Amino acid sequence: MPLTRRTLLAATPAATLTPAQPKKTALRTGFEILAAHDYAQLSGQRIGIVTNPTGITRDTAHIVDVMHAGPHVNLVAVFGPEHGFRGTAQAGGSEGRYTDPATRLPVYDTYLKSGRPLADIFTTAGVDTVVFDIQDVGARFYTYIWTLYDCMEAAGLAGKRFVVLDRPNPVTGRAAQGPVLHREFATFVGRQPIAQTHGMTVAELARLFNGEFLTKPVPLETVLMTGWKRSEFYDAWSLPWVPPSPNMPTPDTALVYSGTCLFEGTNLSEGRGTTRPFELLGAEGIDGRWAALANQLGLPGVHFREAYFAPTFSKFQGKTVGGVQIHVHDRAAYDPVRTGIALLVTAKKVWSGFSWRSDHWIDRLTGSARVRTAIDAGASTDEVVAGWQAELKAFRRVRTEYLLYK
Repeated sequence: MPLTRRTLLAATPAATLTPAQPKKTALRTGFEILAAHDYAQLSGQRIGIVTNPTGITRDTAHIVDVMHAGPHVNLVAVFGPEHGFRGTAQAGGSEGRYTDPATRLPVYDTYLKSGRPLADIFTTAGVDTVVFDIQDVGARFYTYIWTLYDCMEAAGLAGKRFVVLDRPNPVTGRAAQGPVLHREFATFVGRQPIAQTHGMTVAELARLFNGEFLTKPVPLETVLMTGWKRSEFYDAWSLPWVPPSPNMPTPDTALVYSGTCLFEGTNLSEGRGTTRPFELLGAEGIDGRWAALANQLGLPGVHFREAYFAPTFSKFQGKTVGGVQIHVHDRAAYDPVRTGIALLVTAKKVWSGFSWRSDHWIDRLTGSARVRTAIDAGASTDEVVAGWQAELKAFRRVRTEYLLYK
């Protein structure tokens, strides 16, 4: 095999820290492994960390508070993503630049910053090493993985080390599903051509980004988990769940999100403003015909219940709307992307008021215009799904080179 940057990065074990042959026990996160080694990987470095409320220990202490209070880490800065370091901002917002009251550390805002401006923030913060520890949910359009990408790129420009502390993919790492982004549709909900459900952990994604997409690879190190199996869902472990964003309240939300987030690209409610965002979908004028038609499809692992709800914010605020609630009864069989497409197809059939957002946001979410135009042309769910299989197969081949767990 010829030696390329991709094969070299995929084959080199030196940048990965794992404990010395422990017996298989309960899952331990990257942070737990780092702490068990007395933070040796960060020794002698001025550290800045990209994190949010999900960066916690097993007993729910925040890792910033833990590291700041201890003697082993010279923590000098925190970098907040969308929703902020402490998680107070809604979708599309951040907390800005401030001093954290608990630690007195400076908190810098990374949201929608990239390239040289973000590199300048790392330089201003005076860090030698940037650490990343955020819980992802497994979908291409969940912005934290692109915060990871942007911070890796910026760290490379600024000449900083980059260390990723790994956490589980809560919806398993079994397979990649869905359409692959076309580069001309790149935005902050998809910078590079990966599948809609990527089936990777953040450490695996970091290696993929470094090996495939970054023009200048960053000095990257990953701290892996122990005890994680690709086939297991989040509740297989005794880890507390902290909502990674305000509308991701439970692992059940994450399970459906990579399919039903597509309704952000329509005039239907995706359930924001309810207690079951992305599980409830609807609009004024929809009745039980939608659930009935969706159930007739016999989609694996899922039932649809006729539902009525009144969002407290976002679309249809304060109005009673009709639609469906998604009930997943077999997670192993459930395909969130196919289900999301089926719901788009059936919603368009039963509700004459159906429309796409005028800015064609659906194209940014699916990664091209193909899904929208196929549904508008009357394509079935199977026909829409068939349209991305060749590019998905190609992505799966590349993805395999960067997987770190069985």
